[in-house]
Order: sequence, then C-alpha cells, then structure tokens
Amino acid sequence: MNRLASAHLLLALALAPLLGGIVNRVKARFAGRQGPPLLQGYYDLGKLLRKGAVFSRTTTWVFRAGPLTSLAATIVAMTLTPLAANPALLAFPGDLFICIYFLGLARFVTVLAALDTGSAFEGMGASREVLYGALAEPAILLGLVALGRRTQELSLSAMYGHVGPELWHSSGAALALVLIAFFITLLAENARIPFDDPNTHLELTMIHEVMVLDHSGPDLASIEYGAALKLWLCCSLATGLLPCHVPGWAGLTTGVGAIFLMAVMVGVVESCMARVRLLKAPHLLAGATVCALLALLLEAR
Repeated sequence: MNRLASAHLLLALALAPLLGGIVNRVKARFAGRQGPPLLQGYYDLGKLLRKGAVFSRTTTWVFRAGPLTSLAATIVAMTLTPLAANPALLAFPGDLFICIYFLGLARFVTVLAALDTGSAFEGMGASREVLYGALAEPAILLGLVALGRRTQELSLSAMYGHVGPELWHSSGAALALVLIAFFITLLAENARIPFDDPNTHLELTMIHEVMVLDHSGPDLASIEYGAALKLWLCCSLATGLLPCHVPGWAGLTTGVGAIFLMAVMVGVVESCMARVRLLKAPHLLAGATVCALLALLLEAR
C-alpha cells in the first residue's frame, strides 16, 4: 500500500503540469486549431526557473514566502489525497479536514502575498479569490461529510475505498449530487471557465491571475506548479467517486487515466461555455452547495 501511495504522489508531482496541456489541446481542437504542445506546461516551468526574480520595494518577506509556502501546503494536501481505491500516503481519521485546511492555507498565503504588494488590482483579485473560496469550501465539506456519513468513516482513504458499484446501487443519487458539486467547485477552485479565464490578460476580469502579476521567475514557477498540483488533487477527489475502482497497480493506472479524462471534460466545458458575469458566478457555487447539502440530507434520513 505504501508503494502504491508513494507511486501516486510521484506520478502527481511528475504529471500534474500535463493536465493544463490536455485542457488547452482539447480547447484548440474545438476551435479547429492545432494548439500548443501537450508538454507546454513543462516548457513554461523550465523557462521560468531559468529566469531571475524581481521584487518591488514595497513588498516584504510575506511576498517572497508566499509562493513556496503555498506550494508546500499543496504538496502536503496531496499526501492526504487518495487515488480511487488506493489509499493516500498519509491516512488517519479526520484527515479530510486537514486536507481542506492545507488547501485553505495555500489560498491564504497567496492572498497575503497579493495584498503585500499594495497594488489595487491585486487587492481586487485577492478579494474575489476569498469570496469564491468562501462559497466553494462549504460545497466541498458538505460533500465529504455526506460521503463520510454514508461510509461511517472520517478518513479520505477509507471513505473513497468504500466507493464502488454496491455503494452506487444503494446511494447513487447522493453520490451523483456530490460528484456534480465537486465538478463545479473544481472549476471554481482552479480558476477555470465559467468562473475565470486563465488565458485572459484584462485585470478587471481576472481573479487568480491578477494576484500573481508581480511574481516572476522561480516564484511564478512555484505558483504555476502549485496550481497544476491543485488541479490534479481536485480531479482526484472528483474521479474517486466514480464506480470503476480497481485495487492494486491496475487501479493506479485507471485512476491516472480517469484524471486525464477529467481534464478532457474541463476542456470540453471551457470550449462550450463562456465566462459568466461576476455577479452570476456565486449562483453556480450556491448551486454546488445545495447539491452537496441535498446529498447529506439523503444520507441523514
């Protein structure tokens, strides 16, 4: 089990930048273009690591510590995240709350670094990021609590280990609602359309990207890599609800393939939808929370 968990973590660290390439390739195919290479994320990270970092005179140590602290918190959250039926590297009762807390810590230090610049644009993006986070976290927590209520477990690895055809047969409606909620929050937490456009360059419409405008070089590489790991983690939580678990090394391969398919789904959504108005985006997250709450009520009756 420890070998499988270690292999999942190593695969996540190595393949996470590939998810962005898959999303961009799918969007390019829908637009009738060839698109960038699948390995474009690795090329961008390598280019950023070869550059130097530039710091504003108005920033303090908070700005410099933000990227590395955010990346470290995301990696710790990855060690607590299972892949389908395969347990996480660190698994214990209550680890689902620790995982959420570390993801919240990653957002917190990124917001602090944005505010430390003293820029009005980055402050605006930080406020929007906090708003979206406050709306997305209840949906994630309620969904996990509903799953924990059904499986009588408080560990992510134990909860996802119970997911299978039998659980879908008895609680298919609740699991489907949780899956919908997780997919919506996946788009919001990773700054994807319809909540945000990762390819935009207009400060007035950006949310996540506007917070990192002053970062450069290795610091920006840490942020981009951390964002790729977070996308992998969210895809793992969503695909873990599918009733196609296979134990062992075959399950590891199936789980990685399911994450890649989830990246394809993200690309399809971004190709078929436009970014919604800022005032309408919270309605989608409220809908995700309602789905998770309904799942919890179904399991609590």
